[in-house]
Amino acid sequence: MTDSDIISLALQTMLVALKLSAPILVTSLVIGFAISLFQSMTQIQEFTLSFVPKLIGVGIALLVCGNWMLHTLVDFTIHLYDGIPALLS
Repeated sequence: MTDSDIISLALQTMLVALKLSAPILVTSLVIGFAISLFQSMTQIQEFTLSFVPKLIGVGIALLVCGNWMLHTLVDFTIHLYDGIPALLS
């Protein structure tokens, strides 16, 4: 196992983690921005106002993207297990 193999594996792992977290983080960011904009326009300073819409939005994002996320993670894991003999030799 060379240094380039380790770096390649780490890069693939980081890319998969980025792909899997992107739908949830983007949804939360967009909803948070919209609610912050609404709060600044109406001058409502309630901190708990953004929690429920973010929770609902993240839940919907998981329902919509969950199947794709699961398949991406399973494919990466299978690829990782298939590559173990090549990494050990």
